Formats: sequence, structure tokens, C-alpha cells
Amino acid sequence: MIDFGFDKIALIGAVALIVIGPEKLPRVARTVGHLLGKAQRYVADVKAEVNRSIELDELKKMKSQIEEAARDVGDQVRQAGTDLQHEWDSAAATFESDGSPVAPPPAAPPQYRHPKKNWRLKRGATPQWYKRRHGVRTHAQSGAARVARYRPPGLR
Repeated sequence: MIDFGFDKIALIGAVALIVIGPEKLPRVARTVGHLLGKAQRYVADVKAEVNRSIELDELKKMKSQIEEAARDVGDQVRQAGTDLQHEWDSAAATFESDGSPVAPPPAAPPQYRHPKKNWRLKRGATPQWYKRRHGVRTHAQSGAARVARYRPPGLR
């Protein structure tokens, strides 16, 4: 950038004082300061945008590398699966050619079945005297009402 030493800045200030005058100099200096601040912010924004675009390009390259690696792993898994299938088929063919019984295919895991428990029906079927004896709440009560109900008698 431009190299301004103290002597050059002093010379520019003296010329500005003579040309602009002492009355308008503070206002002009303030305006120049605002403009320089805006210019610095603009330059910083441009630098940040360039850095973001560079990082975005790097991220895109990294993404493509990861996708390529994942594709390679998927191809290897598919190849291993086909090799395993060929081995299985050849093993099954040897069982059939010997006359020995063919091994059954592996059984599928059992499917999940919902237990069909209706807990609301069970709670409703319980007698009230049993609920009272075992402390089961039969109706909703607010927190403030519960505190007031169980507050010791001396603190009411």
C-alpha cells in the first residue's frame, strides 16, 4: 500500500488547513474518517467473501472425494455379496449332487407383534377401594392443591 510517514501526513494536514480553513476542517476530517471506515469495511467484506468462496470450493472437493470413497466401498460390498452368493450356490449344488438333503435357507427373524395390552381398560377395571388402599390417584390435582392438602397443620 501507500507508505505515509509522519512528515507526509503533517504536510497534508498543513495544506488542508490552509486550503479548507480552520472552521470547516473538523467537519471535513470527520467525513474523511467515515469514508475511510466504510472503505475498510468494504475491503474486509470482500476479503471475507473471497475466503468463503475458497472454503466452499475446498468443501466441494472434499465432498466429491468422500462420495467417491463411499461409491468404492459400496462397489466392494456388492462384489463381496456376489462372491458370497456364488459360494453359497456352489455349496448348495454340492449338497444336491451328493444326494444328501439340501440345507434349508436361514429362517427369517420373527416379526414384532404388539402385546395388545389395554392399560386404560385394566386401570378402569380395578376397584376404587383397591386404588385408595394402594395410593393410586383417581383424579388429577394441581400442584398447588396437592401442596395445600399435604401441608402440615401448623403451617396452614
